[in-house]
Amino acid sequence: MEEVYTIPLREAFRVSKTKRASSATKTIKEYLTGKLKLSNVRVDPSINEALWVKGVKKPPRRIRIKIIKEEDKVIASLVE
Repeated sequence: MEEVYTIPLREAFRVSKTKRASSATKTIKEYLTGKLKLSNVRVDPSINEALWVKGVKKPPRRIRIKIIKEEDKVIASLVE
């Protein structure tokens, strides 16, 4: 099963500037575990690269993610 989500990353901008990109990664994982009710969520390295493209201080405000859901695990990748 495949789904596409647009995840707002406004929570990442409420922490200090030097922790925004890592906070955005945590926000994505929390959003997906809450939305899909599964604890085994894997994030593709393309998402991490998209968050860090402008550096640690300026992650994007929102990101579009494609979810591939298998039996008991979820793989999240960037929508192209």
